[in-house]
Formats: sequence, structure tokens, C-alpha cells
Amino acid sequence: MISRTSWHLPNKICRHVSPPLPTLQSAFHSMAIQRLPKSKEKQPRSPILLLTLLIAAIGILFLLSSLRPIYYGTGFSLFSSAKEMVVPKNRPRPYRASEKFLYWGDRIDCPGKHCDSCEGLGHQESSLRCALEEAMFLNRTFVMPSRMCINPIHNTKGILHQSENATSEERWAASSCGMDSLYDLDLMSNTIPVILDNSETWHEALSFSMKLGSRGIAHVAGASRSDLKEKSQYSNMLVINRTASPLSWFMECKDRNNRSAIMLPYSFLPSMASKKLRDSAEKIKELLGDYVAIHVRRGDKLKTRKDRHGVDRSLHPHLDRDTRPEFILCRISTWVPPGHMLFIASNERKPGFFSPLAIRYKLAYSSNYSSILDPVIENNYQLFMLERLIMMGAKTFIKTFKEDDTGLSLTDDPKKNTKTWQIPVYTEAGKGC
Repeated sequence: MISRTSWHLPNKICRHVSPPLPTLQSAFHSMAIQRLPKSKEKQPRSPILLLTLLIAAIGILFLLSSLRPIYYGTGFSLFSSAKEMVVPKNRPRPYRASEKFLYWGDRIDCPGKHCDSCEGLGHQESSLRCALEEAMFLNRTFVMPSRMCINPIHNTKGILHQSENATSEERWAASSCGMDSLYDLDLMSNTIPVILDNSETWHEALSFSMKLGSRGIAHVAGASRSDLKEKSQYSNMLVINRTASPLSWFMECKDRNNRSAIMLPYSFLPSMASKKLRDSAEKIKELLGDYVAIHVRRGDKLKTRKDRHGVDRSLHPHLDRDTRPEFILCRISTWVPPGHMLFIASNERKPGFFSPLAIRYKLAYSSNYSSILDPVIENNYQLFMLERLIMMGAKTFIKTFKEDDTGLSLTDDPKKNTKTWQIPVYTEAGKGC
């Protein structure tokens, strides 16, 4: 396997082999109308002859339409694995001579401990947002991975079938989806220019970088964003390659606690969802009318472990209690009037778990709109992104965890826990609704 610090151009280029085109002479010959013997009376043309000519013309048009640009590799690849060079349908544009690029690798969170495994959408978006901010800070075009891996535990929608004999690359490809199926890259480029790492633009930029020699590519490790912008050995480079660092993207964003360093809000990537997801969300919001949305995160957060005395402990001691229907009813009673429409997005696996809420509210789930979702949703990442758009458009949005002093939440447990394992609490004595 090629070292992650080595750089090459793609050595596996997609070639479309078309049947040889007929010469112009033969094409005209096949389409020529044979002259009929001279006769005093005008002879009718044969229907068979006309049909033959029509078929020949259609065949030639088909051959012409089947032509595709053919890109030839130069025998070296920028990636640790060979990739097909495909020009994205929604972003065909030439490489601009004044353009400079920032490259973080062909997988989000790689290099790092998450290369072989795969983190959830939220974790990957944190890294992606960090890289986009860096490109924005450096005034460079961001080279985005063409695919995002999907954590199997987050993909109950669209089961991923994998062969036991498949290579790690094949398994990764089978458990990933196209980045442009999640995000609208054209919309994103209005804020930060982005291209995919399998695009013709990136291929052309890499080809040009090889002609620049030492000014073509800088393999960067341990340099801050300010260094990359201010030091001439980096600022003049056509391509800045961040994959020289052994840390994952997420770990490179350690300075995100410095609020002044954050250039993009959390809502940026959710609002950049692909057009088909945005359109579907708009249709559902129109059907919901005036609604309140709640996000109930349970499944992956209800983790407990036994201490040395055999007692169960949890990082979120009140979460299980506060996200049960009877406690939700009590919690939201002052925020949501009776009879109101309540849209629920949750990873709770038990069917009918939230049905008790129906005694006071009208309940709606994304599953109620299968006629809208089934044609566009292929995996749970797309489903969550669409649900997120619906929640963002609600009159009132109630989150699971308490994230700040102004937002509404089902529990007062913080989202960012303190790594302290506590005994779960299931009662709330002395309090009523």
C-alpha cells in the first residue's frame, strides 16, 4: 500500500471505448440515394430503401453521441488507492490558472484512527467544516473527497451488502455514498470554492503542479493556518497537502474552542444539503403546516457500564428518563400547546415508543411521508439530513441535550459530557407538570 505521504497522479483513468467511427466518406456513401434509371414516368421510391436510409442515419447519430472525452493518466497517483477520473455532472468547469488548492485526503478524517472504521455524520461534518474554514481562511479552493463513508450502525436504511473476500478498499467503497448526493456543491461554492477529488478540474491542476517542480505541492505537517497564509514557502504553492500529518481532521480542529476562530456556523453544512433533499423537505414542511419539531437522541447515547461494585453508570445520567414519553409530555407542556402538530426525529429503535404523546399532540414522523422520501433516500445519512432540514424549519425546535442557555432541550444533561460516569436517575420526586 502506498504511503499516505506519497503523492501521485491517478493511474486508473476511466476510459470509455467507443466503436470506431465511420469515415465521412463511408457515412455519406451509406446515406447516398441511389439514382434510379431514367424513365419517362416518375418511379415511386421503395419503402424498403427509405427505411434502410433512416436506420443508417440513426446509427451514425448514435455513434456520434456515444463519444466521451478520454483522459490518459501519467502513471502516478495522488491517492493511496487508484480512482476513476469522472467529471461531476453538476460541476463541469475548467481549471483556472490563478486557482490554488487545499487537499486533506480522499477520505474525511484520514489519516488517523478513523480511516479503517468510520465515524458518524456529525463527527465527519465537524472535520469537514474545519477543512472548509481553513480553505476559506487561505482563500483556496477546497478539494473535497468524492465519497463519504457511512457508519454501518447508522445505515439501517439501505443495508450494505459486502463480500467476505472483499478488499478494504472494496468494503469502503461499498459502505460509502457520493458526496454530491449529500451536499449541493454549487451552493457551497458560493461561500467556499469546492471541487471533488475525482473531477477533471483537480486532474488538470495536478498535471500542472508537476510542471512547477518545487512550487507545485507542499506536504504540510504541524503548521498552523496562520503559517500557511503568511509564510511564502506555503502561500506560493499551487497545492497544500495536509495529509502529511498523522492526525485526523477532527484532531486538527483542537482550536475550535476559540470561538473567534470559527468562521462557519454549525448550520452551514445542514443548509448545504443537496437540492433533491431540500426539495423533499420543503414538500413535507408544506404538508406539516404549523408544527413543532423535537429531536430525541436515544439509541447510541443510552450506554451504561458497570463499576467495580457492579452498579450501572452512564455518561448522561438523566437521558433515558428525560426522553421517555411521560417525561417528554411534562417537559414540553409549557412550550407546545395541546393539539399542536409534533414532528419527531429519533434513533429510538422500539416501534410505537412515542405513541403515548398522541394523547395531547398530533404526531408526525418522516416515515409518514414515504411517497416523498422513497424516491430520493438511499441511506440514513440522507434521511437524517432531510429530517434536519425539517427540524430547522419548525416554529419551535426542541433539542435532546442542553447546548446553551437560550435553546430548548428535553434534558439538562450537556451534550459534551465530562467523561464522568454517574448512576442513572429514573425518578423526579417532588415535581409535577
